[in-house]
Amino acid sequence: MVLSVILYGFLFATLMGALFHLWRDGGPGKLVLYLLASWAGFWLGHWAANELDLHVLDVGELRLGPALLGSLVFLFLAHWFGQIGKTA
Repeated sequence: MVLSVILYGFLFATLMGALFHLWRDGGPGKLVLYLLASWAGFWLGHWAANELDLHVLDVGELRLGPALLGSLVFLFLAHWFGQIGKTA
């Protein structure tokens, strides 16, 4: 994998995590959680698309479509698990 693919990937995943954090109005701890979840989901989605040979919204070697979908899934899961133990 080329360095530019890694940099673009982390840029997109970080942007997704930061925008999700702004949307859900979390604190500094939630920002770290959302960034980590976004990175993990992004690269897992990219890897899965490579393994399944999916070509949706490719940017060079970066499988952007499945990677963004993986990022969103992990972000919503992180938000959901972050709500455990809180009362209304």
